[in-house]
Amino acid sequence: LSIKHPVVKGCRDGDKIENYLSVEVKNTELCKRYIAKIVKNVRIKPSPRWMRERLRASGVRAINNIVDITNYVMLEYGQPMHAFDYKYVDGKKIVVRNAKPNETITTLDSVERKLSPEMLVIADENKASAIAGVMGGEYSSISNDTQTIIFESACFLGSSVRTTAKKVGLRTESSARFEKGLDPQNCLPAILRACELIELLDAGDVVDGIIDVDNSNKMPPTVKFEPEWINKFLGICMDKKEMVRILESLGFKVNNDVITVPSFRSDIEHKADIAEEIARIYGYNNIPTTALKGAAEGKLTERQKFERKISDCLLAQGLNEVSTYSFISPKFYDKINLPSDSPLRKSVTITNPLGEDTSVMRTTSLPSMLDVVARNYNNRNPYGYFYELATDYLPTSPDKLPDEKICITIGMYGGNCDFFDIKGIVEELFDNIDVCNWDIKPETENPSLHPGRSAKLFVNNQEIGFIGEIHPVVAENYGIETKVYAAKLDVDVLFNNSKAEKQYKPLPKFPASTRDLAVLCDDDTPVAEIEKLISTAVGNILEKIELFDVYKGKQVAENKKSVAFNIVMRASDRTLTDDDCDKAVNRILKALNAMGITLRS
Repeated sequence: LSIKHPVVKGCRDGDKIENYLSVEVKNTELCKRYIAKIVKNVRIKPSPRWMRERLRASGVRAINNIVDITNYVMLEYGQPMHAFDYKYVDGKKIVVRNAKPNETITTLDSVERKLSPEMLVIADENKASAIAGVMGGEYSSISNDTQTIIFESACFLGSSVRTTAKKVGLRTESSARFEKGLDPQNCLPAILRACELIELLDAGDVVDGIIDVDNSNKMPPTVKFEPEWINKFLGICMDKKEMVRILESLGFKVNNDVITVPSFRSDIEHKADIAEEIARIYGYNNIPTTALKGAAEGKLTERQKFERKISDCLLAQGLNEVSTYSFISPKFYDKINLPSDSPLRKSVTITNPLGEDTSVMRTTSLPSMLDVVARNYNNRNPYGYFYELATDYLPTSPDKLPDEKICITIGMYGGNCDFFDIKGIVEELFDNIDVCNWDIKPETENPSLHPGRSAKLFVNNQEIGFIGEIHPVVAENYGIETKVYAAKLDVDVLFNNSKAEKQYKPLPKFPASTRDLAVLCDDDTPVAEIEKLISTAVGNILEKIELFDVYKGKQVAENKKSVAFNIVMRASDRTLTDDDCDKAVNRILKALNAMGITLRS
């Protein structure tokens, strides 16, 4: 692509710009470059139709040929320009300086604006004529009687222009461009283009000569050329010559593995910027997709999946998850009837607690759950079902951190819930997380639980927690005047005893045989023990055993109960005969008789 550079003929009548104007830049930090040209014999008239239409398509209102040329060049080159009426420049001198204290200027929008010393202005010997990079002054603007104009093309510091525009409350097309940072080397082509358009539109005579006060850094930035690194960085395999061709087509120069960056590319500072230029020409769609090296796999651990499964199951059963503080008051142990010599009273003490209520780290999450239940009860919520994956902190030794044990803590009240509701929730949880071989036994030693309505839970003969009704005294300590049920389960034990994989069996090919069995036993005999005896006696042909009736009444002796089971038997390799089933029932009765349990007549 060949670029046509502007060509200015000039009037060539011996007249020089030095006869008209001088320029002084007092703040070279805020004004890197200032270029001025003079146009005499100005002929103010409307711009040609093609220019007006292009300006209108760009959202700029056409005014007259001089103003339209400055706007057109701004859109074409990205370089804001300004034109001053020469007759309003006192002393025939342009001074680029900071505003004076309490200095004011009336801008082109006819608003008087107060300036401050950190703002940069374009002034003559007596007054400010424009706010640098923002807007010109009203009294130096182009009018129908203008005879001679000064074209300005400058480069102002972007941060200064932005600060000034915000303080005076004036954001313009010019300030929006200066804010982003402009190339000082673009000032000269832009002003030459404006003068070329003056001659093209016969808008005046361009005086020979130019005033250029250049304080910019003329040393172009360089970046080391590393083709191997670029290929590795982008994940491509491109020839060095092809990279050089792409860079040179974008205006870069490559010599002895050093890239010279064009002045208009102020965003190029690092070899990664060079790689980006090559990538966008090469085509992002052509770069092969590769996985990030050293990136995390971003998946849940088996333990995290297990804990989420627990939460999903409890949420599905209507419980609400809560989150409580790990810090509690030592008085909480009194509220749950914990004995004074209980090892659970040995807590980790906080050195700098927020208060007595958060002075120790809990060794049991039961008080925290009961506190949640009490708060909801006192707020007159008719019922509440809660759970938490809580952490208990069990002290080890003074110089070591405590053991952190994760537990499932459940609390329930209201809604006609009872012991069997919370037991059903735990059974459903065990089934969902594939925990088998669990057992339940009466709990009589836990001081926080009702001695006749609570139980201990075991998995493979390892105790994992408890379920049951909270002791009435404990409920009273919390101000709860209804029955409360709680459960606490050790997540570590559950995780270690959970089946990692499900095993599926084909649908049975042979029919099942069922037997109903009603037996008499002592009133305090756990049904779970009877089920266990029956399962052991039947052996591997047992498919399912289900309790369907418990009876106490006139037809049963005192302190006795009748328990009825439905027993389903099936063999995987044959159809069971009556003889097979009768033998299984006889084994059951023999095992039950050994425990003093008899068949109900």
